[in-house]
Amino acid sequence: MKLNNILAVVAISATTAVLSVWGYGKFVERQNAGLQESGKLPVNYAGFFGNNNTPGAFVDFTPAATSATPAVVHIKTRTKARQVSNNTTQQRQRNPFSDFFGDDFGDFFGGPRVIPEQRASGSGVIITDDGYIITNNHVVDGADEINVTLANKKSYKATVVGTDASSDLAVIKINGTKLPYLVYGNSDDAKLGQWVLAIGYPLSLDVTVTAGIVSAKSRSIGINDRQSNTAIESFIQTDAAVNPGNSGGALINTNGELIGINSAIASPTGSYAGYSYAIPVNIVKKVVTDIVKFGTVQRAYIGIQYPKDNLTDEQKKEYGTGYKEGEGVYISDVPSDGAAAAAGLKKGDIVTKINGVTVTSGPELQEQVTKYKPGDKISLTYTRNGKENTVPLTLKNKAGNTDVVKTTGILEKLGAELTAVDSKTAAANQIAGGVVVKKIGEGLLKRTRMQEGFIITSVNDQEIKNVSELDKILSLNKGRKVKIEGIYPGFESTYPYPLDLSDVE
Repeated sequence: MKLNNILAVVAISATTAVLSVWGYGKFVERQNAGLQESGKLPVNYAGFFGNNNTPGAFVDFTPAATSATPAVVHIKTRTKARQVSNNTTQQRQRNPFSDFFGDDFGDFFGGPRVIPEQRASGSGVIITDDGYIITNNHVVDGADEINVTLANKKSYKATVVGTDASSDLAVIKINGTKLPYLVYGNSDDAKLGQWVLAIGYPLSLDVTVTAGIVSAKSRSIGINDRQSNTAIESFIQTDAAVNPGNSGGALINTNGELIGINSAIASPTGSYAGYSYAIPVNIVKKVVTDIVKFGTVQRAYIGIQYPKDNLTDEQKKEYGTGYKEGEGVYISDVPSDGAAAAAGLKKGDIVTKINGVTVTSGPELQEQVTKYKPGDKISLTYTRNGKENTVPLTLKNKAGNTDVVKTTGILEKLGAELTAVDSKTAAANQIAGGVVVKKIGEGLLKRTRMQEGFIITSVNDQEIKNVSELDKILSLNKGRKVKIEGIYPGFESTYPYPLDLSDVE
């Protein structure tokens, strides 16, 4: 069965298992990124680290499971009933070029409908003794109330620190002290065939542990595309049994270290069918650190476009004889304002290494680049006409510079992929600049009749030349109704769209 025909269902983790494992030897201090202190161990690891076992001896999972389960929590959410506009697919496909802007920002396409109150549950992982918790974005997205219950049955109210739909991660916080937490491991060290444990709260059960092996790395299944136009996927695939209810739970190695956050399963039925997927902890650490420090992820870009994996033979032919799957990441385009263009990369080059780490696919490339922030300097190795070259490259942010991005959150609520218009398109349409709406997903823009490809040139008659200017003016108008104007390339008229920001705080 092809993967894209498999129902990817968010869920996580397990059925009790007692098996075996190698001993840890002794705890080796490492510099952990994120919020954890190097060399400091939480109380829940007492008696485990430093408890040497002889390699080759009978393996027991109980020390790792016993140490980790106190730090994995049950998350319950409540979303209040709400009234939404009845914006049907047929109505969204009406002619986008009809002039429309009026004083009535109500429901333009029929009467409103009511979504009843919803309750859901998932899992989370405590990462500091004062209550920072990692979970999945889809576990807490849109929730009005979040309750966290520890394995010892103590319950807390939680608040959202920040979310990242692209990686499907979120950070929430409870008020506590001297809490158990999981120590970060190193997901780069995970090997195929390695034993791992999945911990969470599946199917409304109490904390549950299952065992399996790492069955693949750098796996992309397209599930994050449902909630983000800039999805990041490089999953650790395991065969540890997981089920609905434990998204956000822990994937640990037999040393009791966190190596991933369980995020999804692939299943034709909605329940466990053999494979589960976890976000590597090396990605998690970077995302969490950025969210806590800046309020948003400082995402770095090389500035290239490349084909998706698993192309058909016909699609491969479109890229010509230079495209060879598995030899590296084939560059299909190099935007002129990106870091790669500044470093001299060209269409047809094949990226093979990032800072000396071999990459053979798009997900592997994403996993390596995600560890860095804009402004970081890396070495990039590529081949051109069979010759290997290595160049220094300074990573940039989405806006094409190295500035720290502090989001207001407003652009994510639009639910669209936005990018600055290129100079060629701007000149051809006689505009000074603007923001291209490349893709419209779930969000505020979906409520308008705007179509993909629209170029935003002004908001409330104030000129917009780039994404940061759009972010700034929309942020100043939170809680209000605004008028967005722009053009469709090739059409002479300017088209207005009303956008209601009344519910945006």
